[in-house]
Amino acid sequence: MKQSSILLFISVFLLFSCEPSNQVRLIENTGYAQGSTYQIKYLVNKNKNYGKKIEQILADIDNSMSTYKENSLISAVNKGGVWVEIDTMFVEVMQRSIEIAKETNGDFDPTVGPLVRIWGFGYDKVKENISAENIMQVKSHTGFAKVELVGNRLRIPEGFTLDFNAIAQGYTVDVLARYLEAQGVTDYMVEVGGEVRAKGKNDVGNVWKIGVDKPQSEIDREQRFQFILELENAGLATSGNYRKYWVDKTTGIKYSHTIDPHTGSPALNRLLSASIIAPTTMDADAYATVCMVKGLEKCKAFLATKSELEGYLVYTNQAGDWEVYFTDGFKKYLKEEFRQQMD
Repeated sequence: MKQSSILLFISVFLLFSCEPSNQVRLIENTGYAQGSTYQIKYLVNKNKNYGKKIEQILADIDNSMSTYKENSLISAVNKGGVWVEIDTMFVEVMQRSIEIAKETNGDFDPTVGPLVRIWGFGYDKVKENISAENIMQVKSHTGFAKVELVGNRLRIPEGFTLDFNAIAQGYTVDVLARYLEAQGVTDYMVEVGGEVRAKGKNDVGNVWKIGVDKPQSEIDREQRFQFILELENAGLATSGNYRKYWVDKTTGIKYSHTIDPHTGSPALNRLLSASIIAPTTMDADAYATVCMVKGLEKCKAFLATKSELEGYLVYTNQAGDWEVYFTDGFKKYLKEEFRQQMD
């Protein structure tokens, strides 16, 4: 799973009253999971708190898809060359990963784990030999087409490893949201590691407000947010190249954690961040990574073909100054003062 350093930190900007009304209670469950933090807020009209079940769901997903856990299902799969019986959560994520990989011609690829590792962005953060020859050799042990999924049985070739870093936290948000809805909760905000889903209103009747940080390595506490939006019944994820990276001391090139599966190297383009709104947070998470791999112009063209997605891109122009691009539909989510800035 993602570590907090890999993630963009998306601050949840909430307005709520000091005293809940007599009709509802605002419950907040927070903690640490999947190498990051989570924050979940929801309204209940009875004396209920789903914090324990939320912790159990997070633990179950870790036991399924966390590469940090030696006994997880994904760790068993990553031994390679053997069939492993996986759970329904793993099947969901694997199936969607393959679908998006095919759709994007491999811009998204869940088998880039070996490449992530040699570039120093794996769980041990150890950079290995990144010569052109070694990159090509390691790249030969990637490729989503080599994944074999039959029902709930999965096998990958020896030397391959799966990495759900670009989709699992979004999926986790969706699972938690589905759980709350199954309990009859209609008003909630779920955030895990910066990926967010919101539905309904907060306890003063306002749509949940989500603030997304400016794409810079250090947080500016006074002018923190690139934008604040009002999120209703949708998922939001942001990917970027400005928090998890290292700089080559010889060349001065900055290498970010987003690996281009086609080259086997970190994606190098003018995009600083891509924020995607989608019907599911899992899709928002994956497509934000797709955009970072594609780069500005290809991402813009891609979003134009995806009516169910809205995007907000921050990039540098030829002079090195920041500029933004956003789809027409994204603007309607922005708070009024941020919409005015776009006019």
